Amino acid sequence: MGGPGFWDDPDKAQKVAQELNVLKDGVAQFEQLSTAYEDLSLLWQMGMEEKDESIYPEVLEAVDKMTKDIERLEVALMLSGEHDGSNAILTLHAGAGGTEAQDWAQMLLRMYVRWAEKNGYKVETMDFLAGDEAGVKSATILVSGINAYGYLKSEKGVHRLVRISPFDASGRRHTSFAAVDVMPEIDDNVDIDINMADVRVDTYRASGAGGQHINKTDSAVRMTHVPTGVVVQCQTQRSQIKNREQCMKMLRAKLYELERQKQENIKNELGGDYQAIEWGSQIRSYVFHPYNMVKDHRTNAETGNVHAAMDGDLGLFIEAYLKQGKK
Repeated sequence: MGGPGFWDDPDKAQKVAQELNVLKDGVAQFEQLSTAYEDLSLLWQMGMEEKDESIYPEVLEAVDKMTKDIERLEVALMLSGEHDGSNAILTLHAGAGGTEAQDWAQMLLRMYVRWAEKNGYKVETMDFLAGDEAGVKSATILVSGINAYGYLKSEKGVHRLVRISPFDASGRRHTSFAAVDVMPEIDDNVDIDINMADVRVDTYRASGAGGQHINKTDSAVRMTHVPTGVVVQCQTQRSQIKNREQCMKMLRAKLYELERQKQENIKNELGGDYQAIEWGSQIRSYVFHPYNMVKDHRTNAETGNVHAAMDGDLGLFIEAYLKQGKK
């Protein structure tokens, strides 16, 4: 039985239910693979005994499907990090370059939303700052579901776009950058010591794109953690209370990630194997011109189907990252 009040806490109860479903799903997948293997072995033996070559294409197709299913299970087993099973808070920032970079940030935002939808995850917008003419300057989304962070942690870093600009009347080729930050949503039972005396809370009037849906009250919230300089903001909720709750989620996640990164830096400095993620050190390039290619510079995974990748087909890159053993 749980501790006092456990079943009265819907978040904790939901998390336990999610973890239970993951275990059940894992067992079910293993049993399905075992049954499929036994059926395939029996089919092959019968074909060999009867010298029936017509089963050969069917066996090849079944082997190919089973191989892919096993690979997916292997990738899922790699998600053993402390917070891999958590929801993910993903933030995008457009780089220098005005409209070009802001349009690129919006393209990436769409890519991640499409990936989440295709993989059964729920997406909630936590913050959104529209671009001056098009695109977005910055945006934060919460991707909810089992292993969301475990998969999306591969996306943290600088993403580079090369294309013929739709905003350039001369049709010149442009290079744009956008930064992606990914953090796990931290449970309330994880000890994150936030002294609210160190947090400056500012409220302001939220605004929508094109002047639409402008709030008449100061419902938007910005929180600044003075000791670290960490700033988070939220204006997507209608009430100031809801925006405060979202801000606290992001602040807890950012402070946790900051401390985790400090410890990681110390460990890597001792080991001599650390490279900071910063502008110019892109993790992945998306080339639309003069050829089509998406290439991950950490794993060398690449594809010529740029449009599929931009439509959320990121499995190739996520799996390559996880198999490489990145944390």
